[in-house]
Parts: sequence; C-alpha cells; structure tokens
Amino acid sequence: MSKHVARVVWQAGETPHRDATYTRQHVWQFDGGLSVLASASPQRVRTPMSNEAAVDPEEAFIAAIASCHMLWFLDLARRAGFELARYVDDALGTLVEDANGRWAFQEVQLRPSLSWVGTEPSEAELAALHHQAHEACFLANSVNFPVRVTAASTPAAR
Repeated sequence: MSKHVARVVWQAGETPHRDATYTRQHVWQFDGGLSVLASASPQRVRTPMSNEAAVDPEEAFIAAIASCHMLWFLDLARRAGFELARYVDDALGTLVEDANGRWAFQEVQLRPSLSWVGTEPSEAELAALHHQAHEACFLANSVNFPVRVTAASTPAAR
C-alpha cells in the first residue's frame, strides 16, 4: 500500500462565502514544499470568481494521467535500449454532461511527440512501449473511461 497527501487551502476573499460570487481561488500544497495556485476552471466558473492563471482540477487531472504514462514510458524505453531526448504531451481531456446532468470525463487522449537520441523504435516497438506504459500506469488503471495514446516519433515542438 502507498498513501499520498495533498493539502488544499481556501480562504474567503473580499466577497463573503455566503455570496455566490466568492473566490474559487485556492492553493495546493505538497509534501516537498511546492505550493500551486489553483482555481475553478474559467470554463465552469466565470472570472473574477475563478483565476485563469491558476491550475484547475480538470487540467491537473489530465496532467497527472499524462505524467504517470510518461514516467512509465521513459523507464520502459530505457529498459528496451532506446534513449529519449524530449517528450512533450499535449494531452486532451473531454468532459461531457450525462443524462442526469452530471459532468464527467469521457476520455483522455495522450498525444506525445517524441525526440530520440540514436536509434528510434519501430512503429510496433513504439506501440508496445505505450501499451506497456498504459498497463503500468496506476492512474490510467483507476479511471472508468478510455485513455488513448496517439504518439508521433517526430522532433517535439516547443
């Protein structure tokens, strides 16, 4: 078993909580000392009650899945004898409203662009590495929607 802790801190701002225009901005604190400014998504809660510059839970959720896959992929590629120079994933999550009016992720698409040092894996090897990473990623194993990978072995942009 492994336990993980994240602290979420919210404090009322200028507008009292009893008013519907209270701030949704808050801070995530992690055990290594990092604090991250977070907020409701401006797609769900209009500004100024949300903060566009902050990370929203939906983005963090997608980033966590993409990060888990990437970390497994990096290790598996190394074990298979391949060396990566860069891995950039423009992951995309799709939220939909169900028949009961509840919002939920329908899928997450991982779209990594990979830059290799030396020999690149074949398409079959690349697909196998992504499949193994997906099977190993405990976050992908924890969700009830598909996590799909569309990978390109081209120089990573940005």
